[in-house]
Amino acid sequence: MLAKHLEHTLLKPEATVNDIMKLCEEAKEAGLLGVCVNPCYVPLAKHLLADSDLKIITVIGFPLGADVTAVKVLGTKLAIEEHADEIDMVMNISAFKTGNYEAVKEDIKAVVEAAKPYPVKVIIEACLLTDEEKHKATQIVGEAGAAFVKTSTGFSTGGATEADVKILVEEAKKYNMQVKAAGGIRDAECAKRMLELGAERIGTSAGPTIAQGES
Repeated sequence: MLAKHLEHTLLKPEATVNDIMKLCEEAKEAGLLGVCVNPCYVPLAKHLLADSDLKIITVIGFPLGADVTAVKVLGTKLAIEEHADEIDMVMNISAFKTGNYEAVKEDIKAVVEAAKPYPVKVIIEACLLTDEEKHKATQIVGEAGAAFVKTSTGFSTGGATEADVKILVEEAKKYNMQVKAAGGIRDAECAKRMLELGAERIGTSAGPTIAQGES
């Protein structure tokens, strides 16, 4: 069932309380897997979804990945305390592009440890990477113990592409890791294609529309 792969997402800075309330209601009505919201809205989402089995996902180091590790760790611990079910963190893209791979790995490992036993998805912002870098970033994410590697924040120069998903799936399999495709996925046909290519999760602002479009 397509709906159970969909994370209904609203991370825009101008999103209001009413927008988050609408997001949660739409996700419940459509029977989606969960909602993805900014950290300040985790308690509200928990309250609104208390009578459901929907997951509450939040973001850390979003959207640049440039917070110091201690800030990412604290944010993760607070999110878990407020009953987030999953953490989507942005890797330190600057450190990665600099070639400081060990720092990137340690940053991710610290968040993974802080989130235990809850899963961490790591956003590598694939649109900013070469294909070789996408392979390398996914390897680092896997070595750091994350549960998922994720294509995109949706806030940079591009979103998920089929080519990116293929690369991430190829590498993720080596680490028993899953792939989340996010960014620009707005219809059922595109979502199905990402799943066919091996993605397990879809992050989208159009969750109910996609679920309704399943035939």
